[in-house]
Amino acid sequence: MSEYVKIVEVAPRDGLQNEKQFVDTAVKVQLVDRLSAAGFPNVEAASFVSPKWVPQMADGTEVMAAITRRPGTIYSALTPNMHGFEAALAARADEVVIFGAASEAFSQRNINCSIAESIARFEPVAAAAKAAGIRLRGSISCSLGCPYQGETPVSAVVDVAERFLRLGCDEIDVADTIGVGTAAQVKRVMLAVGQVTDLGTRVAGHFHDTYGQALANIVAAMDVGVRIFHSSVAGLGGCPYAKGATGNVATEDVLYLMRGQGMDTGVDLDAVVEIGQWISGHLGRPSASRSGRALTAKRG
Repeated sequence: MSEYVKIVEVAPRDGLQNEKQFVDTAVKVQLVDRLSAAGFPNVEAASFVSPKWVPQMADGTEVMAAITRRPGTIYSALTPNMHGFEAALAARADEVVIFGAASEAFSQRNINCSIAESIARFEPVAAAAKAAGIRLRGSISCSLGCPYQGETPVSAVVDVAERFLRLGCDEIDVADTIGVGTAAQVKRVMLAVGQVTDLGTRVAGHFHDTYGQALANIVAAMDVGVRIFHSSVAGLGGCPYAKGATGNVATEDVLYLMRGQGMDTGVDLDAVVEIGQWISGHLGRPSASRSGRALTAKRG
């Protein structure tokens, strides 16, 4: 039996949120449905944030209402406050995601408050999620570096992780929002977080590929016991508050890596390659996935 690695597909939310041209709701719905059918156990499907700040995500309610729900799949939604949580609850999200930063400067630029204030804002959301029996995930932005502060202290990441655990988070994302981390740094941060929670079942690696280090960082995280990773089909993504940050690591590349490592993901790589080519065509540009492009060329 090969060891299982959980891949969380984030393209419908994190991947598309930075697109300048509005992506049709029907395309978003089809993207979620195709990803579900490919076998992902968890799809980040929508975001209930103010359309003023992220206009691309304004149709979250419509997307969640129209998707075909695959039994056993977790459909996640980003919820920054109680208004967002109530919308996610009404939309029947299986998991809500709260997001803080390990960098004070990024917290101020991204959500206009300090780290401590952001955690306090999430307390009612966390309590409501627990009361409703909905999974709660906490994402720690800038865990490896910040565009305004530089390298993030390991202690700051652990501090936010502990705060999220006290709120009752079922899973915690260690996110390299701007893609500056390297393998040795990833190991240091993950081992430190592993002192306060279980790396194998409670911690996810969320790596952007700005400096081409994402796959190396995934291997480094796997080496210390992490078994949950986020990725985005065709390498879609970026961060509206992190200048120069490129997309999330491409799902096709992660799946190709996992296959080579002998890991079981339960996801159909060939189907994901097709999805990557399809959505890239809709967006009018080539896929950012090297494996996706190579496998497509190989098929002729």
